[in-house]
Amino acid sequence: MKAVTWQGKRKVAVDTVPDPRIEDATDAVIRVTSTAICGSDLHLYEVLGAYMSEGDILGHEPIGIVEEVGSAVTDLAVGDRIVVPFQISCGHCYMCELGLMTQCETTQVREQGSGAALFGYSKLYGQVPGGQAEYLRVPHADFTHIKVPPGPDDTRFLYLSDVLPTAWQAVEYADVPEGGSLTVLGLGPIGDMACRIAAQRGLKIFGVDRVPERLARAARFGVETIDLDAAGGKVADIIRDATQGRGTDAVIDAVGMEAHGSPVAATAQWSATLLPDAVAEKLMNTVGVDRLAALQLAIDIVRRGGTISLVGVYGGMVDPLPMRVLFDKQIQLRMGQANVKRWAEDILPLLGDDDPLGVETFATHRLPLASAPDAYEMFQRKTDGAVKVVLDPTA
Repeated sequence: MKAVTWQGKRKVAVDTVPDPRIEDATDAVIRVTSTAICGSDLHLYEVLGAYMSEGDILGHEPIGIVEEVGSAVTDLAVGDRIVVPFQISCGHCYMCELGLMTQCETTQVREQGSGAALFGYSKLYGQVPGGQAEYLRVPHADFTHIKVPPGPDDTRFLYLSDVLPTAWQAVEYADVPEGGSLTVLGLGPIGDMACRIAAQRGLKIFGVDRVPERLARAARFGVETIDLDAAGGKVADIIRDATQGRGTDAVIDAVGMEAHGSPVAATAQWSATLLPDAVAEKLMNTVGVDRLAALQLAIDIVRRGGTISLVGVYGGMVDPLPMRVLFDKQIQLRMGQANVKRWAEDILPLLGDDDPLGVETFATHRLPLASAPDAYEMFQRKTDGAVKVVLDPTA
């Protein structure tokens, strides 16, 4: 089969690799009909490359048709159409019963000290072959799936794999009071969708980014947008002026470790990518290499007693935080990978024909799988208005 493979820093390729097969009785194999590139894939494309091996299959946002099931799989049949959550979870361990599927005790990657195994996301999370491919093996398939209606409309349900539950959890964790206010930092796919979900809840939303196309998309959903560059370092002041001097009730940081405006950390990140993998991996595991500009801005913006919901990925281990300010402002921090299955039933009713979240038109680009190298470069450089790129393995 054809699959998108990691080949080095800022280098992916579409290679011919062995077809996946049933390895355990709890497995299923699906034929992938659509698969998306995630913003966190870009971290592997550059910053987190030390945890990758040449030939690793990328991707964790697939939808497809079940082709084969293992003998212990009872909830799936050949021909079923399913979305595959980005994390692999069993559904019956202590953590899964708590609704914390990203901490699944059955698939935790204990040798790395990490939570549940993830598709296509480096040896940090199990080095499981990913979903940017023609076919995908799904472990623990009885639970690691979301059944969706049959039909050709992949884009309506595709984002249940990651974008929708990640954005939904970000808003849930923000815990904004009814009729309250929310700032979203970063209007890429997750920040954009978080704005749409918050708008559905009637919140007053400020969206901050520096890319004109992303600001325009958010504005169409009633978001009060702020151009980071045009604001000239006054973003927090602008938001306080609009919120009785307090700041918003909550802030979602949808940017993470590659924020602009952190030159020292940017240099550390770049330097790490030039080192041999074993050295770079040790550096990432012990040194603060995150660019914290977005988190620092979130701390400045949020009102006293408010909440910061971290959904952007951070990778460093000893990043300095302004603990005095966090303590003094009585800020709550909530964070973590999205527990996909926990939120799926809440989200599904919003994927009807009225499409209140705009999922039908959410993708800015739909390209053949063979175009993945160009698609990664375009997404990483934010050119051609790229916000969400969907790859078609059937094209």
